Amino acid sequence: MRVHVVSDVHGNVEALARAADGADAVFVLGDLIDFVDYRNPEGGILGRVLGPEVSRRFGEVRRSGGPGDLREFARQAWSRIPDPAAVIEEAIAEQYEAMFPVLPDPTWAIPGNVDVPDLWPAHVRSGTRVPDGEVVEICGLRVGFVGGVPLPPGFPPRRGGPWRPHLVPSEDYVAAVGKLTDVELLCTHAPPAVPALHYDVVTKRRELPGQGLVELIERDRPRAALFGHVHQPLAQRARLGPTECVNVGHFRKTGEPYVLRW
Repeated sequence: MRVHVVSDVHGNVEALARAADGADAVFVLGDLIDFVDYRNPEGGILGRVLGPEVSRRFGEVRRSGGPGDLREFARQAWSRIPDPAAVIEEAIAEQYEAMFPVLPDPTWAIPGNVDVPDLWPAHVRSGTRVPDGEVVEICGLRVGFVGGVPLPPGFPPRRGGPWRPHLVPSEDYVAAVGKLTDVELLCTHAPPAVPALHYDVVTKRRELPGQGLVELIERDRPRAALFGHVHQPLAQRARLGPTECVNVGHFRKTGEPYVLRW
């Protein structure tokens, strides 16, 4: 069995259409949507709708702003649009309409934090499965999937605003991870809470890790734990006991899938 694994596609439809070349199946570990293009301020939903200056400033505030600054900046920026939620939903739907049809049969896909899973049922094709929070046996291997990114403990989901990333309450995420049993391969969007795996060397910040994943890995000792989310990690891989933990890469940038064989 040869599986190509991608994460953090962020709108790279052309590369996604080639991701299955030579593979028996594809795993997509989230972040199909290109919401903010940090390399090209004219790209992404933010740049196309509100303009490159807003997109560029958004990136600056995200890197160096204080608590609440990014939320306030986004609120003011979107206040220029009469119905920003409808505009964002339409733009996201357009991206999903381009991406889901290029996925091969079979594909297993889970959402990332820059996804809107509520919109997926309208776009997912028959050859694509969405096993978020499930263990699926694939060619004799038990594969556990968990999408999204958990909020820190005690932080409630953000209410209101035209754009809400797929950030899951901590207790819900831990409960979803806890339901996975006898996992031989773990596939998530968020990395395990290993410092070198969830630190981004460009943004110089720790991205939110997947709570409960380290405990699952130590309990079930899967052969590998695959994830994305961190675009420029301090370490792309680390070992927890016999388990190789691997960031499969920033697919939008590389266009190269991670190859998994069993």
